[in-house]
Formats: sequence, C-alpha cells, structure tokens
Amino acid sequence: MSVAEMTATLQSQVSEIRQLLKTSTLEDQDIQSIVLKSLDADGEIKDTSSLNVSSAAELRACLDSLASRDIIKYEPIVTETWELSEEGTETLLHGSHEAKVFNIIPEEGISLAELTSKLGEVAKFGQASAFKQKWIKKDDGKGTAAKLFRNVESIVDQTQLDLKSLKGSNVEVVAKDKDMKKKVDEYKKRKLIEKTKSTSYSVSKGAEFTLNPPTLATDITEEMLKTGSWETAAFKKYNFNAIGVKPYSGHLHPLMKVREEFRQIFFELGFTEMPTNQFCESSFWNFDALFQPQQHPARDMHDTFFLLDPKTDDKLPCDYVERVKKVHSEGGYGSIGYGYDWKEEEAQKLLLRTHTTAVSSYMLYKLAQQPEFKPAKYFSIDRVFRNETVDATHLAEFHQIEGLIADRDITLGDLIGVLYNFFQKLGIERLQFKPAYNPYTEPSLEIFSWHDGLNKWVEIGNSGMFRPEMLRPLGLPEDVSVIAWGLSLERPTMIKYSIDNIRELLGHKVDLEMVMENPVPRLDKKMGREI
Repeated sequence: MSVAEMTATLQSQVSEIRQLLKTSTLEDQDIQSIVLKSLDADGEIKDTSSLNVSSAAELRACLDSLASRDIIKYEPIVTETWELSEEGTETLLHGSHEAKVFNIIPEEGISLAELTSKLGEVAKFGQASAFKQKWIKKDDGKGTAAKLFRNVESIVDQTQLDLKSLKGSNVEVVAKDKDMKKKVDEYKKRKLIEKTKSTSYSVSKGAEFTLNPPTLATDITEEMLKTGSWETAAFKKYNFNAIGVKPYSGHLHPLMKVREEFRQIFFELGFTEMPTNQFCESSFWNFDALFQPQQHPARDMHDTFFLLDPKTDDKLPCDYVERVKKVHSEGGYGSIGYGYDWKEEEAQKLLLRTHTTAVSSYMLYKLAQQPEFKPAKYFSIDRVFRNETVDATHLAEFHQIEGLIADRDITLGDLIGVLYNFFQKLGIERLQFKPAYNPYTEPSLEIFSWHDGLNKWVEIGNSGMFRPEMLRPLGLPEDVSVIAWGLSLERPTMIKYSIDNIRELLGHKVDLEMVMENPVPRLDKKMGREI
C-alpha cells in the first residue's frame, strides 16, 4: 500500500468516526429511552440485566453518554457465573460419557473392541466412571475380546443434572454448597464448565435528569459559524479516555531497531562510537594501512566498487604513508613484509569501503598522534559494500558491527574475556573459538555460539589482535596492543525476525507492513529462529 493510499484510508476512517459521533443510531436512541423511562418510573435501576438489552457495549456507551451530562449516575456490578463449555453443552444435550457407555451396552453385553468402534474416545473415559459408579461389569475375557455388561437396571445421569443446575449459576452461591463445590472441581478438571464474568450496572438519576436530553454537537460546523449558532449550541464533552484513531507515523526498520540494541550494549560497556558517515574511502585506509598487500584478491574489480570520478585521493599523511610503504616492501618490526614494489597510486584509488575497519585504522592513527597515549574503546555499526552476486543470503551492501580496544599489555586472553562479556549481553552464553587467518590480525579467531533452535554450533563473528606491521607504523607505543572483533548486523536480525531471504529485509522487496508491525527485539531474550 502506497503512502497516498494509506493517507486516503485514514482520512476515510476519521470521516466515518466523526459521522458516528454526530448521529445516534435508532438502537442507541431505543436504549437511551428504555433507561430514562425506567428511571422515571422506578426512581432507580438496581440491575440493568433486567432491561434485556442485547448489546452490552451499546448499553455502556449509552450510560457513558448520559453520565457525561450529569443526567444519570451508575456503578458497575460484576457477576461471576458458571457456564458450560462446548463439551459441557454436548453432555447436557446428549448425556455424560458414562451414561453413553451404559446406554449402548445391550442385554447380551458388548466387546471392548465394538464399544470403542461405536463411541471412540468416549468409550475410554466413560468406562472408568461407569465402573466407579458400579453401573457396568466385565467378564473374565482378556484384551479387547473381554465383554462389558450392565450391572444395574437403570441409571440417573447425575452429571447431566448437575450441569443443568450449574448453567448460569452464581459462583459465590455455588461455593457455599459443599457437595456441589466438590462436583464443580471435578467438572472443571473434565473441562465441562468454565467461569465467566459479566458486568451490569446500577443506575440512579443525576442532577440534570430529563426524559428528553438535548442533542449535543460534536464539532463546530461551517453553518454554525455563518449563523452564529455556535455561541448558544451545547457541545459534547471531550472524552480524553477514549481510544482515538491511530495516527500514521514513521517506523524504524528492523535493522535499525537491532542496530540500536547493539549500540546500547556498547555504550553500557564504556565504548565510544566512531564516525562512520563517510562511505567513500581511499584504498590506503581500507587496505594498505591494514597491512593488506596490493596484490590481494579482495582489491580486484570483481570484489570491490571503485569510483570513476573522482578516482583518487592525494590527501594522505606523507610520513605515515612512507612507513606503510616500507613495512609492505621491506618489512620491519620483526616482519619481512611482502617484498614487492608498493605503489602510492594504487593506495590513492577511491572506493566504497569494504569494511568499517577502514574507519578503525584512521581512528587508531588519530589516537597515535596524541601527545600521551590513553587507552581507548571504539565501536562502529554501519554500512559496507562488496561487489558480490545478490542471492538469498548475500547483498552488495550490508552492515558490519565492529568493536576494538587499544591498551597496554593486553593479550589473547583479554580478547576472549571481552568476547564472553560482550556476547553475554546478547543472551549468548556458550561460545567456542577456532583459529583463522586475517591479513591484519594475528592470532585470529572465528567465533561460534551454540544455537538451541538448530541444535548445532554456528559462526557468529570474527576476531583477533592487530598485527605489529599494522600498529607500529601508526606510531603507537610498542607495549600497546589492539584487540578487535566484528559480526554482521543482518544475520542476527534475520534470526530474530525469522526472515529467510535477506532481500526481504533490504531492498525493493521489503514489505512495509513487516517494517510497521515488527516489535523492537530484545537481544538478551530468545525470539524468532532462536526458539
């Protein structure tokens, strides 16, 4: 449904509601007349159930309207009664299970197999009660060949009689009868009866009581303004407790709802959000600063979106560029490097960032420029772009969640501890780690969690410690290490909302009703595919 169609629908609904407020139906007038005439004749109505009004909602609306003008006063009377369930109604009409078993047994008896074929499930439950009341007996045969016989000439179906007396009876009155109370407990277990609440009202005259209440206007009309009748007209009071028309408004996309949940978790853990509003990056910050060689397959056209205009960025920090060039070409900081001819022209190429780690490298560079190093905790959640074939689980653009901590003398053990703490905030308790390879982290770990719904371990992210070849050219002190981890935003969102195809979450196939109706997720509570 388009926005224009939604607006038209809402305007139509508002017009209908206004028309309903301006005019009363004949039924409303009849109910009002019944109430007022009864009050005029008797002085009060002790219980409106005596009025035989079919619609409780219309009666309440009439009483509210009259009470708002001080024509009447009323108080609710809440009554609890016993009513028959569907099975209870069947028992009242056709007899109890035990009576059906007794009545179907002929003089010569009946086998269990034949009884079951005729009565089905009723035979199983009816037998037990009929035996208990000694209405039937069984011969010495075995299994389904055994026969049942009547043990008495006739029976009184007390269950049927009890249900007849219980139907519509007052709960409080029945509770005072000890014998019937025991039977009620039994019939509740057998799901023959159920407790229901009904509301009626006691009504008395108000200060402005009249048999002919004036018609109240609900809106100032054009005609009123022309004639000046609005000055003397009586207007209906506003009912501020009434439920109004739900206004059309904007809605957060499920991805944004989950993103905000992740943001709050990072803030709780003391992280600072990195500025990620620049989708376009140079190859230098996206690849070279991360110690990713210029011959790496990820830097090919079929994996990355390169810009045509402008093509390059020549505003790179010269001294830092030289240190990166040296570590790539010749090595350093305990590394032999890659041993190739590093080219600045390649590093200047502009592209759509393939990961938010490009922002991380720049933030670490800024951190290294401070006069005195101070530990830092950064995070980002934003869009990245890859030149991938679009299918049910892949898009050319998606969101990456990334967290990193820079501090002195932190180790792999610190990384694992932080990951346990982070994922516990998501309601994930069981984690496993598997060694992996990344160009800019060593050691590197893939993160797996136990999925109760799938009953197996599933990969949920990647992590590692940034390599010296990346950190030392930045200018960070030698005793400073950086631990980092990342995961996608789409995967947990698809799991939370039970979405199979990522194209139904992002892109032109998104259902707007899905966006409007889905609740805000609780990352620490299981929902969707997690259950």
